[in-house]
Amino acid sequence: MTERPLSQEDLAELRAAGIAERSALGQIDLFRRGPRYARLDRACTVGDGIVALSEDQCLEAIARFDREAADGRFLKFVPASGAATRMFKFWFQACGRGGFSSPEEGRQFLADLPNFAFWDDLSDRISRTGGRLPEWAEAGRFTDILEMILTNRGLDYGCLPKALLKFHSYPGGARTPLEEHLVEAALYVRDGNGLCRIHYTVSEEHQGIVAAYLADRIPRYERMFGVRYEWRISAQKAATRTIAVDHDNRPFRDRDGRLLLRPAGHGALLDNLNAIDGEFIFIKNIDNVVPDRLKPETVRYKKALGGILAALRAEVFRHLGALEAQEDEERILAEAMRFCGESLGVSFPPGFTGRAPSERSAYLRRCLDRPLRVCGMVRNAGEPGGGPFWVRGDDGLSSLQIVEEFQVEGASPGQKEIWRQATHFNPVDLVCSVRDRHGRKYDLREFVDSRAVCITHKSEKGRELKALELPGLWNGSMSRWNTVFVEVPIETFNPVKTVSDLLRPQHRPG
Repeated sequence: MTERPLSQEDLAELRAAGIAERSALGQIDLFRRGPRYARLDRACTVGDGIVALSEDQCLEAIARFDREAADGRFLKFVPASGAATRMFKFWFQACGRGGFSSPEEGRQFLADLPNFAFWDDLSDRISRTGGRLPEWAEAGRFTDILEMILTNRGLDYGCLPKALLKFHSYPGGARTPLEEHLVEAALYVRDGNGLCRIHYTVSEEHQGIVAAYLADRIPRYERMFGVRYEWRISAQKAATRTIAVDHDNRPFRDRDGRLLLRPAGHGALLDNLNAIDGEFIFIKNIDNVVPDRLKPETVRYKKALGGILAALRAEVFRHLGALEAQEDEERILAEAMRFCGESLGVSFPPGFTGRAPSERSAYLRRCLDRPLRVCGMVRNAGEPGGGPFWVRGDDGLSSLQIVEEFQVEGASPGQKEIWRQATHFNPVDLVCSVRDRHGRKYDLREFVDSRAVCITHKSEKGRELKALELPGLWNGSMSRWNTVFVEVPIETFNPVKTVSDLLRPQHRPG
């Protein structure tokens, strides 16, 4: 008799967390079976999976976008739940050691400090203690300065969400990335009535502080840009947490015998995205922002991507309507097949054109009737992250996918070589269409590759465990979407992963 992995007490605990027994057992099964690796066929390149826009095409797409945006069709979705802790890893280490590893590191830290947008806030906090930042710097009080930046002794940046850190300096005061996304919204998602729709996802513990910050700052930007903001925040749902297991794939338990439930990565945000009442949704990470002087290029390509999406969706709807009205007409079938292959990268099984017209029509409608996304792709510059690939499915057909390195079978030299051949990477610059031609929202959960999970090895109070991350939001969670890749310039990608990234020219005043 097979031992049940979950007791009645476990099931009660899971129900209280909103997690169904079936879901929990499915997670345990995923640990036992392991993730499914992506079967890379080839890397996408310009002309083979990636579209490079001409100037005329870009202008045409922007004009289309402006018409659609005026009707209020667009909103911004900003994953903003990331904590700032990892940004300051090096500084935390220095603080723990009581200083930097060498005099040179210490001198460089002090030389860089005035160039950070939080300099004035830091100076003010130190002044409140009766000290002066220049004097602390001259005296080499590195630990005190670091503690004033990182802990609740001062700015508490080590515990805040990245969304609330001061990133960029302006004459009128420094801005957080939360504010920079408000500015972006005013520049490209405002409708004809000046309404800008924006949705942030934040961690549950930071909902209150983020909401209060937005409520305080939004009136300023409404006055600055002559707009109104319709803003929402949501937290990653507790029910998206996943079970951890031990080395033998048995549920991991804490000292009290309770299950350990862990956050499931950005794939858990699919539920938040699924709940949004939107038509066209831009997705961009909280830390990928630039000062105003560099925003024009970002806005230009955001509009271009949005215009391409609107035009593609109109074509999708046109072909669906024609197929439903005259499914057996050969001309309509041929046009729909050409559009799917040339514009959406759809592959067809051998002998497809010899099938009965009704069978071809049903297949084409299934291909077309699904969510659609247009994804900006940047030329490879050594940045970490996933990239665009042609991937073979279980049916042997290739489709366009964003693939992360963990999805590639490391033991296969051929697969690793294809991975290394990537010419572009994913900057998380998407715009999505999530409604069908009748205006009904798709249930996005129906288009997920549930086995495209990430299993990692972690520890909990010195005990080893295995953790499960759900299929990534723009990877496995969108595996069965129609996908179009468009080349965008590297200037549109300026993420902040470490505090030193804020010293790059792209994040400094002009």
